[in-house]
Amino acid sequence: MTQRQPLTILFADVSGSTKLFETRGDETARRIVSGVLNVLGEITQHHGGRVIKTIGDEVMCTFPGPLNGLLAATDMQKRVSSDPAFIRDNLAIRVGLHHGDTLLEDGDVYGDAVNTAARMSSLAKREQIVTTASTVSGVTNVGPLRTRALGTARVSGKLLPIEIVDVMWQEDTSNVTTVQRVVKLVEQGPRKQRLLLRYRSQSYEIDELAPPFSLGREASNNLMIDAEWVSRTHATIEYKRGHWVLGDRSTNGTWVRLGDGDELRLHRDELHLRRTGTISLGQETSLNPDYVLTFQCMEA
Repeated sequence: MTQRQPLTILFADVSGSTKLFETRGDETARRIVSGVLNVLGEITQHHGGRVIKTIGDEVMCTFPGPLNGLLAATDMQKRVSSDPAFIRDNLAIRVGLHHGDTLLEDGDVYGDAVNTAARMSSLAKREQIVTTASTVSGVTNVGPLRTRALGTARVSGKLLPIEIVDVMWQEDTSNVTTVQRVVKLVEQGPRKQRLLLRYRSQSYEIDELAPPFSLGREASNNLMIDAEWVSRTHATIEYKRGHWVLGDRSTNGTWVRLGDGDELRLHRDELHLRRTGTISLGQETSLNPDYVLTFQCMEA
């Protein structure tokens, strides 16, 4: 039976797990990551929430209201950042959440709110909580919570970008300008930042308000690269917090050269693209030079 209900959706992702698997081995790393996820589950229940599912090193939770989710998010960050075992293994979390209408069916949750919360999680950095301005503005009593405006971001399925904020969970925020209420939407100015991508005979120009540009083997990507070493959805490029950001989501990794520098391997991580360079999905440039992209960051 399908039921429609407003809920706060929270995604928390363990940062540092990839290196943990490389250095500690699969069994030990899995046990440690499971320990982090168990802690997040306990905090979820403490704040009246419910764990819907875990996906690898990520947990998806629901809460009855925004305040429950916001308080749970801050407690999650405080707990993980202060646990000696997690600190020893250089683990942290990044959290994204959003409150909105959802569809409940067979114990799972679907809908626009889920997609938006997942997008907030993808925007969050290590030790950061990112949420939508509407989620915070719907809270009548924020108590000790402080937020900082991060500008706007594109969300798949939404015509216009939405305003996002950073929830400041650290005890000492003396060096950060914070607000208790969400600031008004920054007025749209001219689109200044652009990225030019070239692949063989194809070229793409992306502006700063464009949704994430996807690259991979499947035809559903913005740019399809049909090679066996390329993952189905291999990587994305988007404009975040003043930078063009390449995010690798692949099995084999992505090789990037910035300017005349050395080629770097990116795997399940993000990298700021600067000025000009090359991108090779799945293999080093020298192995398959015909499959290499070039990029150029431009300002109007």
